[in-house]
Amino acid sequence: MCLVFACIAPHGAEIIPELAGDKMELFAESRKSMQTLAKFINKQKPQTIVVASPHNLRLEATIGVVTSEFAEGALGSESGQVKLRRRCDRQLAKTLIGNAKKARLPVVGANYGTSEGSASCMPMDWGTLIPLWFFCKKESEKPQIVIVTPSREIPLKNLTKFGEIIAETADHLEKRVAFVASADQGHAHSAKGPYGFNVASKRFDDMVRKAVLENDLKPLFKLPSKFIDDAKPDSLWQLAMLQGLLNRVPMKPRLLSYEVPTYYGMLCAAYMPSKSRCQSKKK
Repeated sequence: MCLVFACIAPHGAEIIPELAGDKMELFAESRKSMQTLAKFINKQKPQTIVVASPHNLRLEATIGVVTSEFAEGALGSESGQVKLRRRCDRQLAKTLIGNAKKARLPVVGANYGTSEGSASCMPMDWGTLIPLWFFCKKESEKPQIVIVTPSREIPLKNLTKFGEIIAETADHLEKRVAFVASADQGHAHSAKGPYGFNVASKRFDDMVRKAVLENDLKPLFKLPSKFIDDAKPDSLWQLAMLQGLLNRVPMKPRLLSYEVPTYYGMLCAAYMPSKSRCQSKKK
């Protein structure tokens, strides 16, 4: 398989130093782990980074795959601003859509602006921009990207199947592909947060850490929907895609960090293939 790396990466804006303001130290552990993930991913030299984001297109009962030529976005705070523009891998995106449709998954391609050219540019959400700011912000780092958007209205087994198709498509195209599950965990850790406090957030996060350490995410997909609603994660659906990749490519997990700097949990984990068999002829 040509899947060369995968990870779980948080997307809290304060992990970016320019946006941290007075929360620089609060997010220090996650920031350090993101820098470690960046070193891992750059060492693997992926040609394309596939990012599963919960904050891009919210398509009801449908998985979205961005097919624009570019994606671009900006984030700002009182302490600064960051911008990012990356070229999208349209070949991988369109092949992925075709393969998913053959498997009868509810999937649709989405462009923005014009059909092609520099104005064919999907707005980059924070779930995409924040991890990529660490992984490929430098002009010298030139992997293309593919943004995929999981749906919360379809069975998790369909998202797992889609993850399997990502791995199979990378193999078919002989492309070195890295996968990023952009995911924050439970969002109800503090009564001062926008979602209030619920002990389910801590319980959920503990389960995620256990699932990563044991290299088995499947128990998470059997949790009751009421419990998930109470815990308020935005990770479960991206993790289902990650499990699909793991079904096709044996990978070893490494839990780098977990912290709750404010009201939501942030976990960083790297997945390295036990053996790389990608001999890409495409440079």
